[in-house]
Amino acid sequence: MLRKRIVPCLDVRDGRVVKGVNFVDLVDMGSPAAHARFYNDEGADELVILDITASHEERRTLIHVIEQVADSVFIPLTVGGGIRTADDIRDLLIAGADRISLNTSAVQRPALISEAAERFGSQCIVAAIDARKREDGRWDVYIYGGRENAEQDVLAWASDVERRGAGEILLTSMDRDGTKKGYDIALLKAVTARVSIPVIASGGAGRMEHFAEALGVGGADAALAASLFHTRTLNIHDLKAYLSEKGVPMR
Repeated sequence: MLRKRIVPCLDVRDGRVVKGVNFVDLVDMGSPAAHARFYNDEGADELVILDITASHEERRTLIHVIEQVADSVFIPLTVGGGIRTADDIRDLLIAGADRISLNTSAVQRPALISEAAERFGSQCIVAAIDARKREDGRWDVYIYGGRENAEQDVLAWASDVERRGAGEILLTSMDRDGTKKGYDIALLKAVTARVSIPVIASGGAGRMEHFAEALGVGGADAALAASLFHTRTLNIHDLKAYLSEKGVPMR
């Protein structure tokens, strides 16, 4: 059985870690490198860094931040934000990233996923999907850090990114983001039933039980959280021990 992963996420703006609720009301939470070193030592399986305003501001991800973080950790590093071309991906891989997360640019030009997978390998390419529920119960894809509805159905887009060569999906519920009410299990189940590539659950973690739900009935292969870990509300060692006791196979 494939072992499950715990993944802290650093949302970065202007070179600093920030966190909000439903993608707004962002609060400064410190240095990316300092957080990265802490999570590396605490037992995180990998780390995600998202430059959350890079696409909206039409600029590239802050390379120097990625270099600093890569020098601070020995766990896999996934980087996203403001990535538009295969050359952008190359530069981030050279800077120390292990995998690249594509969202806005991939929605606007889906061929980028295929080009990137062919050039760097599917294992390097993560399709990030920011999802918001519609009144009819389905979900729309949002881009530009959650600012714009791409008017794309999440389930159809999930199938498309897999077909185009993405090796994993980072699935964020915008409705649950920062609320600590639990992951959107209905969304997770719908997407994991649609694709065969691994899915990272994101948005809504508040208690250890929420991780067990996402990695269990939700079908996720990894669970991502931010503020719970940044504020030291949850300890990753303790969380992984709890999940193991619940029968969730952990790395």
